[in-house]
Amino acid sequence: MSHALRITKGEFGRVALLDMDRSLVRHAHPHCHVLLKIDGDDTQFAVGDRVAPLTDTLAVLINAWETHAYVHDPARRNALILALYIEPRWLRAFRPNWIASATPGFFDTATGAVDARIQNLSRDLVAEMIHAPEPSAAKEALLSDLMIAVIDRFTPWRSIGGSLWDLARTVTMDRRIRRAIGAMRADPAAGASMAQIAKSAGLSRAHFFRMFERSTGVTPHVFLNVLKVECAVNLVAASDAPLTTIGADLGFGSPAHFSRFFRDHVSVAPSEFRAVLRF
Repeated sequence: MSHALRITKGEFGRVALLDMDRSLVRHAHPHCHVLLKIDGDDTQFAVGDRVAPLTDTLAVLINAWETHAYVHDPARRNALILALYIEPRWLRAFRPNWIASATPGFFDTATGAVDARIQNLSRDLVAEMIHAPEPSAAKEALLSDLMIAVIDRFTPWRSIGGSLWDLARTVTMDRRIRRAIGAMRADPAAGASMAQIAKSAGLSRAHFFRMFERSTGVTPHVFLNVLKVECAVNLVAASDAPLTTIGADLGFGSPAHFSRFFRDHVSVAPSEFRAVLRF
């Protein structure tokens, strides 16, 4: 079973040090996601329709809302992975156009060659997480330096966002899809079926699915699961509510169902996530 050895959460998003020994379901996140190998054997992720190797010299780069899955090979030694989930609003404080990290295409490739600076910063951050797990200015400074190094190396950030002319000509999202997304965001645990959501948007189920995926890059099911995962992570981290209550509030019929859903998307069970975060 995969384990989270350390987790840090804050305004920057969250950072997890993961000992991975099981595959994950295909899922997505609302923020850019960077994976760095710290130790163990080389491994790989499925990112979109590509296979992205994770090695000592290659990082895996995943855009916001881009579907991906961990592909575990039981014949290999577990990989120790530093997983960064970085909030766009936090990045915007460094450079305004880095808010684009919340949109597709921030990284134009699923892998990037890691240089010595990124390797050193990654190992320094992991050492800080292991030896001083509590929140600290030193840890956030290392994380800031690491993310700036990653974005400087892997993203053409000076041209991110395009010109105002290009932005003005961008086709806006259909209002019916915006309305459906608004309903999902307002209550991810509402339990409405996709057929009901499509009907409330005034679309047939098939047409709704086509328009939704064309507008967002993911299916309505993946989008709703992303919202549920983020709600679950925030509730497990920030509240003392029993996990059974959190699962029920999010619409899961049993604690086992909630635990499996959380583990399949976050790598570890909610009980372990809470325990490690508060270590």
